[in-house]
Amino acid sequence: MQDSPASQAVNALIDGFADAGYIASEAIATTVFLAQQLQRPILVEGPPGVGKTELAKATATFSKLPLVRLQCYEGLDESKALYDWKYSKQLLYSQVLKEQLHDILQGAKGLSESVERLKSFGDIFYSDEFLEPRPLLKALRQKEGAVLLIDEIDKADYEFESLLLEILSDFQVSIPEIGTIQATTKPIVVLTSNNTRDLSDALKRRCLHLYIDFPSRALETRIVQTRVPEIPESLSEQLVAFIQQVRELDLKKAPAVSETLDWARALLLLHATSLSQELVQSTLNVILKFEEDIQLVTPEIRELLKR
Repeated sequence: MQDSPASQAVNALIDGFADAGYIASEAIATTVFLAQQLQRPILVEGPPGVGKTELAKATATFSKLPLVRLQCYEGLDESKALYDWKYSKQLLYSQVLKEQLHDILQGAKGLSESVERLKSFGDIFYSDEFLEPRPLLKALRQKEGAVLLIDEIDKADYEFESLLLEILSDFQVSIPEIGTIQATTKPIVVLTSNNTRDLSDALKRRCLHLYIDFPSRALETRIVQTRVPEIPESLSEQLVAFIQQVRELDLKKAPAVSETLDWARALLLLHATSLSQELVQSTLNVILKFEEDIQLVTPEIRELLKR
């Protein structure tokens, strides 16, 4: 089983992610492999800062494909996500048409002949020439393919989810004035969610689901040593052990992997070789974002370091 083509492909993905600076578990690599083979989007859920967005960036890096990112927010609509019209160019076109109208209709006999002459002028007002592609349409029109990142889909409205369904199932969009535009090459689609609200069943059905939790101690240590290679091995082990214990406390916001990496870089700047109570206390604001969390952890620093 370990030597099967599928297993070899998954291992190749793990190596490809590592070359791109992303330490992927076997579950993550397997999901990406299946998504590529089945041509299905991936819905990545989990706490903020565990590497959901980085997964899409790393996929684009090792696949050597452009990354097209759509950042979601409340009120996002098709004019910002899908397409819009180049209104200024349409206005110029209208002015050109008005200036040439006399020449076009000169000598026309009757209304029907005038209408026929106008048709021959070319109806391009709502055409591809005046279409302004936004991230979703831009990803579909990449000739060599792309990685489409729809980031924090849980911040968008249910109405926007409905807009996505055609793209996620058929890799195409319907524009009333033009018709249906299909993907030149189907993109790799990654949607991320921080679980701030429930997503619709229709959206989930179209995606492979991947949940990324806080990493294990060993995996997080590997991540630190990969992303901050200058850090001493003993220090990386110490700071990851401390972070892992802090996450077990009743915090308003547990430190994410991104905070672990920030702390590692900060300790390097301070020329630290090991953790001390004073050093941890003076840099707690790097890993904790709320004052009440800092007040909660501060009395526990000595005990946490002993463990």
